[in-house]
Amino acid sequence: MIWLGIDTANSPLSVALVEDGRILCEQTSTFARTHSIQAMPAIERLLSEASLRPSDLEAIAVSEGPGSYTGVRIGVTLAKTLAWTLKIPLVGVSSLEVIAANAVPFEGVIVPLFDARRENVYCGLYKSKGDRLHRIWEDRHGTLEQLLEDVVCIDQPVLFVGMDVEIHKTKISATLGDQAVFAPFPQQLPRASQLISLAEQRIPASDIHQFVPNYRRIPEAEANWMKEQKQVKSHD
Repeated sequence: MIWLGIDTANSPLSVALVEDGRILCEQTSTFARTHSIQAMPAIERLLSEASLRPSDLEAIAVSEGPGSYTGVRIGVTLAKTLAWTLKIPLVGVSSLEVIAANAVPFEGVIVPLFDARRENVYCGLYKSKGDRLHRIWEDRHGTLEQLLEDVVCIDQPVLFVGMDVEIHKTKISATLGDQAVFAPFPQQLPRASQLISLAEQRIPASDIHQFVPNYRRIPEAEANWMKEQKQVKSHD
């Protein structure tokens, strides 16, 4: 089965083609370019390198969030359009789970983390059992302080993984001390081949028309609008 994987949830872009568990080709980059400009050309380039046509694809895996609102929307829209046009299955996977899987196996708990600004983070808590990843709690959005309060009581090493961990490394180390472990840089980036590996474990596939991004919080503009509406009502 030939899979296309697309991850544009954050600043890195990763796309891959995998056939029956074999990586045909993969591209992962962190160049500061708009995913809307570079994602489709990257897919076309991989198809050309693998001597494949879009009609050869049999399933699509996409990172469904959380992460950058724009980045998540671009990837999901592209994946839905391709899956609908080609009439092939679409499978969504948490963007946090994708990078958490980079740390398997690890003797302890794995915390994938994305910065969400203003001392907030998107994070998850996972544990590896053999070569499989298991979710301990649902991915969430909250303060870094709350995250550290929740994991400090865990009597195990805690591995933090993700490009944005460096932003919060000082505070993490100050709170957790030697309990905190930081993944090496090759494990910090999402890999679309890893995304596909996780997607293959999710059966059945998502309903294309019902599939939506998983932001884990509402956009700031929407939150501000709702706040304004509440203020208007309070003055009525």
